[in-house]
Amino acid sequence: MSTDARPGRLPGPVPADRRVPELDPALVAEWRAGGGEPIDLFALARERLGGVAAVDLGTGSSGPTVLVTAPEAVRHVLALHPDRYVKRSHRARLLIGDGVLAATGDAWQRQRRLLQSQFTGPGMRRYERRIAGAARTAAERWAGYARTGRVFDVGEEMRRFALDTIWRSLTGHPLDPGTERELGAVAHVVAELPSLPADGGAARGAVAAELARIDAVASRAIEAARDGTAGPDGPGLLHVLLDAAGTRPEYTDRLIRDELVTLLVAGHETTASTLTWLHLLLDRNPGARERALAAGPEGSDGRRRAVQALVHETLRFYPSAWILPRSAARDDVLCGYRIAAGTDVVVCPYLTHRDPGIWEDPGRFDPERFTVPGRRPADPGSYLPFGMGPRACLGLQFALRESTVLLEHLLPDRTPRFRSVPDGAAYSITVRPGGPTPATLG
Repeated sequence: MSTDARPGRLPGPVPADRRVPELDPALVAEWRAGGGEPIDLFALARERLGGVAAVDLGTGSSGPTVLVTAPEAVRHVLALHPDRYVKRSHRARLLIGDGVLAATGDAWQRQRRLLQSQFTGPGMRRYERRIAGAARTAAERWAGYARTGRVFDVGEEMRRFALDTIWRSLTGHPLDPGTERELGAVAHVVAELPSLPADGGAARGAVAAELARIDAVASRAIEAARDGTAGPDGPGLLHVLLDAAGTRPEYTDRLIRDELVTLLVAGHETTASTLTWLHLLLDRNPGARERALAAGPEGSDGRRRAVQALVHETLRFYPSAWILPRSAARDDVLCGYRIAAGTDVVVCPYLTHRDPGIWEDPGRFDPERFTVPGRRPADPGSYLPFGMGPRACLGLQFALRESTVLLEHLLPDRTPRFRSVPDGAAYSITVRPGGPTPATLG
């Protein structure tokens, strides 16, 4: 690449049909010897080579992995040509089975079509009361912590709220303590995914007890919904899946289980991580909290927009979809670079969001990027915390709504005072704080 290219950007006009620049194997060997995270290697490749770079990860694939972070290349892969860059398998398949996150082809299109109406427009309105109920329950717990001075873990509290929200939305029932304990197995499996054996059978065996607990919870919920046991807020998403089984033979009990677990994982792990990071970021940037509260009185549009901006800026730092693996289904030319069929391609929103060639002062927590016109990059490929294109996360509006509602309850009166904070992040399905987050409430 030319020496004047900015990090993450393409090096000016690229001659058509040019080979993707590859990171020096010596640097890869040095990274491997040091036991670094893949994100560290990807960051080095982006810094040295720009927004389309090749890295030999030694995974036994047909060649080096192509890292994509430049906004125009991101759009090419995810939005403009999703038929050329396809999902091969999902890292969490042993947990979510054939749910919509892991499904491909015609099966994915049918499953997504069924669920999409539940998470947009009128579909979202039916979950407003459930989200508000979970937020009130969380706020009552925090009021108790404030009265007693009890030390609690912010990350666990955010996970508890998000799990309650998605459970109410799935079943119509608030999350009860027994179900909460059993569904702790979900977080355990998610945390173990990066270290599980490559062999599928061995990986499943390593978490067999946790998978059995999850299956038992799913089975009980399905049977309760089938028996007509609706919760106080009426039927939930699970009832939509059961209704589909009446006319669509592919919706067997196994697929309904897979969709249920997929929605549990996607519906609470990402939101819990985002809210935990947000509290940690506000702890380091207390002025951002005060500015959000000063944007308008409680319930006003100004306050809500400011709170949403806190969420968006947190998602810029720690996107829900921090890495998006794809496989080239056929030969292609990506922004002038040759991509051979079978090439592994990794889109990395985490690095796109932190690129100084795209974002002004990206290391600074600045929610006003999302409220002041002209402050954020215009290219839609610059900001994609939930992915983009046809496989973008279905639950985008749901996640933003539940995060905003909870913060509207907690921010005015409850400020966590952390006893300690994690040193770094843990990279799995989500990018999570890399340790506990004990706090009291001020």
